[in-house]
Amino acid sequence: MPGAEDDRPALTESTGIGARVTALRTDRGLSLSELARRAGIGKATLSGLESGTRNPTLETLYAVTSALGLPLTALVAAPGPVRGSAAEMALLRVFDDGPVTYELYRMHLPAGAAQTSPAHHAGVTEHVTVFAGVLEAGPESAPRRAGPGDHLEWASDVPHGYRAGPDADVHASLLIRYPRPTP
Repeated sequence: MPGAEDDRPALTESTGIGARVTALRTDRGLSLSELARRAGIGKATLSGLESGTRNPTLETLYAVTSALGLPLTALVAAPGPVRGSAAEMALLRVFDDGPVTYELYRMHLPAGAAQTSPAHHAGVTEHVTVFAGVLEAGPESAPRRAGPGDHLEWASDVPHGYRAGPDADVHASLLIRYPRPTP
């Protein structure tokens, strides 16, 4: 059964992502300055991303896709590894279900590591199931703790984060649910 990723062009690392950002930005009639402002990133950072001269972090990609009202897979079409400032994630599958897109990741967070993610667009939720280690995750204002076999979920349209306990790496699955924004 074809997935959502089948109708997206294959992308090379930063140049493919940059070309896709440029296309999505111009399709929406946004200037480079306006998208940078909406994403809360520097204009030089966005320019470097679009030109392929900068390797974007996961946090930057989430800021851009959130400002565009899109899931991460609008930029990163092929399954594979994605790195944040601390988390290592592998995109396993993208599911399109009418007005909702789901992204399923395998997540690894080294012991003691922490990562903050920017807010996604309105209505996005995250669901984490921990397989090993102890994870503190959720909105920055109210993170919760989970151990092996536990599940957490939260509205991720606010800044949120992940922190591994000090004694063991965290291995978990992460499901992100993106409703399509209404025009």
